[in-house]
Amino acid sequence: MVFSKMLEAVRRDPDAVTIPPEWGQGRASFGGLVTALAFEAMRARVPEGRPVRSLAITFVGPVAPDVPVSFQAEVLREGKAVSQMLLRAVQDGQVVTVVQGSFGASRSSAITVEALAAPRVPPVEQCQELPYVRNVTPEFTRFLAMRWGIGGMPFTNNPSRQMGGWVRLREEGEPQALSEAHVLALVDAWPPAVLPHLKSPAPGSSLTWTIEFVQPMQRLSTEDWCLYRADIEHARDGYGHVAAAMWSPAGELIALSRQTVTVFG
Repeated sequence: MVFSKMLEAVRRDPDAVTIPPEWGQGRASFGGLVTALAFEAMRARVPEGRPVRSLAITFVGPVAPDVPVSFQAEVLREGKAVSQMLLRAVQDGQVVTVVQGSFGASRSSAITVEALAAPRVPPVEQCQELPYVRNVTPEFTRFLAMRWGIGGMPFTNNPSRQMGGWVRLREEGEPQALSEAHVLALVDAWPPAVLPHLKSPAPGSSLTWTIEFVQPMQRLSTEDWCLYRADIEHARDGYGHVAAAMWSPAGELIALSRQTVTVFG
């Protein structure tokens, strides 16, 4: 089931969404998809004109494929301009993911500070793509295309503190306008930036994740390649602290991300 169909499923019935195995990531479902579904369930309860400003995600436990998940959104507070939301993803009676979201309308301000420039990366066609290889790469990578332009691929003994390149959905059917739900999948598609430091395969995953969106969203299509770069700020004792950002093809900032990742190697 392609990404757009998964979003339609949670809009129809957020209390019973089944994620198929092809969206797997080891023994769990792809965290970017789980978060995108949670976002859609929250957004349905937010007034029009209040775009998402930030999300804070904790992956409490793995979301198993082929088992219904209930995305339970709650309004914590609704002010004049900002809505504070909480979502619990529950599976088999257990909380598996918690998301706190802040949605806010624009307001007039005397402060305007432009974003830092996007990194210089070789063109898409010159960057190496991570192919989907059954039983080798995570199952969900059949739906997302990543092309490395910064640092190394996982398990290549590359000591760079940076990793990234170009990314887009391999969406079936007609292209769609790029939404925040799509951005969540594109950002989380990338493996933990510490994995290229390893010489051989080892598990790694996100423990916590915060992401902030630059509003209004750029007018992009799901066929556009977006640029991603992650910077390792510190790593030790099986945990890494990674800051990242995503830009449009024209170098306009789309989102800022921070993750605490675990690695078992």
